Amino acid sequence: MMRDLLQEAYTAMRHNRRRTTLTMLGMAWGIATVVMLLAYGDGFGRAIANIFKNFGTKLIIVVPGTSSMQAGGQKAGVPLRITLDDVERLTTNIPQIGHLTPSCHKQATLQYDNRSFPMGVNGEYPNTFAIRALTLDKGRFFNAEDQMQRARVAVIGSETKEKLFSGRNALGERIRIDGLSFEVVGILSAKMQAGDDNINRVIYIPFTTMSDLKDTHYLDTVWFNYETNDYERIEQSVRNVLAEQHKFNPADRRALLVFNLMVQLHQFEVITLGLKILLGFIGTLTLGIGGVGLMNIMLVSVTQRTREIGVEKALGARRRHIFFQFLAEALTITFLGGLCGIILAYAVSFSVGRLTLYSAMAKHAEAGDIRLMINPGTLFVAVLILIAVGLVSGMVPAIRASRLDPIEALRYE
Repeated sequence: MMRDLLQEAYTAMRHNRRRTTLTMLGMAWGIATVVMLLAYGDGFGRAIANIFKNFGTKLIIVVPGTSSMQAGGQKAGVPLRITLDDVERLTTNIPQIGHLTPSCHKQATLQYDNRSFPMGVNGEYPNTFAIRALTLDKGRFFNAEDQMQRARVAVIGSETKEKLFSGRNALGERIRIDGLSFEVVGILSAKMQAGDDNINRVIYIPFTTMSDLKDTHYLDTVWFNYETNDYERIEQSVRNVLAEQHKFNPADRRALLVFNLMVQLHQFEVITLGLKILLGFIGTLTLGIGGVGLMNIMLVSVTQRTREIGVEKALGARRRHIFFQFLAEALTITFLGGLCGIILAYAVSFSVGRLTLYSAMAKHAEAGDIRLMINPGTLFVAVLILIAVGLVSGMVPAIRASRLDPIEALRYE
């Protein structure tokens, strides 16, 4: 039965080659558009994820502020001071915290030979390497032993290395930070850097050593990552723990500034989902135009083959036989056009390569650009849309053909 249907479909398509080819091209262009638009939406989503991954996704930065509400018997306008005791308090009361580091920052003068530049120095724990999603280009990061011994070692950013050393080797060299000598033990790989951001123009030293440069009793910030997906509860827990100790209202957003990167990531995920739906809808409309073309051609075919349908019915063919005959022809055209369209979409995606997005605004941001990578999920959704359009476009002519009166069909001129 299936072989006979396919043979009849092939014969009909071969009889009208030009018409069939044009119809297949319409379907091919439609499915290629669907696949490429969905691939663009996926590529946009991956680009946004890579941008956030550059800084760390499950990351919270705690910055002390100034209270704006009265609480605990204290008036508003009181500055908040965070110490290492608060770091211990957070670690003890919030078990979901993975790695945590206090951070003290200073704008210092860096010197090497006769070169001198003002740059930011961060004193942090060794685990900041994992928290900030840092990667090493050369050397090593300072470790727990360096932390305990208050070693004067430094890990420098890629731009810091270029400023101080140009193309020369920096590992093992000694630099001066506000007049104190430090050994360079590591060089960081370049991170995405937008505008005037100094993320690559930085120096990391052990937190204990930072006390040689400034008073570290009061912390500038606290950085930590966490191991749960409930990022809102983690943020609220931080506010509750510190509010109880420092007597400020947990709802006071100015007393404690909490930067939660998952909040921004979630917002961009919603935007990305909306973009995918919009692009999928546009692609479906484009494919629907090809489906309308297929439907019109099949209706013309039904009209031209009216006498043939009458003869088949006179010889005993039932409605379902006629129905499946024309539906098989429409689905064959859809399948062949869809196959050509998918091949075209893959060819375009491979030839286009990388589409500029974040690299237009930031340095070292190629990972934040869009790549038209067609994944199995995209292909599956596109095929489902193609099948739906093919069925709708083929069923209308097939139903019309199956309902023709055999006597009227035989009389048709």
